[in-house]
Amino acid sequence: MDAKRILDFLLQVQMNNNRTWFQEHKAEYEAVRAEFERGVAQVLEHIVKFDASISHLQVKDCTYRFYRDTRFSPDKSPYKNHLGAYICAHGKKSLHGGYYIHLEPSHCLVAVGSYWLPTKILTSCRNEIMGNTEEWLRCVESKPFLKYFGGKEDASWDDAQGVGLEKLKTCPSGFPRDWEYVKYLRLKNYCCWHHVADDFFEGDGWLDECDKMFLAAKPMMDFTNNVIDDYEDSAYTT
Repeated sequence: MDAKRILDFLLQVQMNNNRTWFQEHKAEYEAVRAEFERGVAQVLEHIVKFDASISHLQVKDCTYRFYRDTRFSPDKSPYKNHLGAYICAHGKKSLHGGYYIHLEPSHCLVAVGSYWLPTKILTSCRNEIMGNTEEWLRCVESKPFLKYFGGKEDASWDDAQGVGLEKLKTCPSGFPRDWEYVKYLRLKNYCCWHHVADDFFEGDGWLDECDKMFLAAKPMMDFTNNVIDDYEDSAYTT
């Protein structure tokens, strides 16, 4: 994947985010899109070696439109300034957690898990964490996980790495405020991320590095997916 070409184009989009400029550079966009999709295909080939649940996915199942939906946004820029791929066994729109790569100038990253969950599932996940605390700690306090995703409790998307993009300020209602691991109950999602340099995706070595991050976070994702899948399965059968 020619990451430099992709990021150079995205930087130009940031500075010229209008339809006239984009139409004049449509051919370069198509070439950049093809490069990115080639990289996504490579990621799929790697992940399936340790997670067979995504074996049915194709590149088109994991990528997004480059055109922004501006109907309800004050930002009327017609195009995104990044390219991302979400590799999720149950599909991009499901609650089930997956693997994510994100190319954006000065903001590239790798992420794993579930970005958004409704309150009922969050409550179930919190109960599962309290009921199986030792297993949860093996997932999120292992050396590989802490190496790639450990960070300050209030870490946000702009920090180098972390877990939980949004957090409650206090313990959720109905849970013990003095519990030793209450920080995990405050999470409003179970997504962990790791920022990488713009040249991270150059060459082929990045695939092995992504594997290490994905594998470090997979136990956490499997833990929460077990809860999420039970909820989704019951929703389809009722």
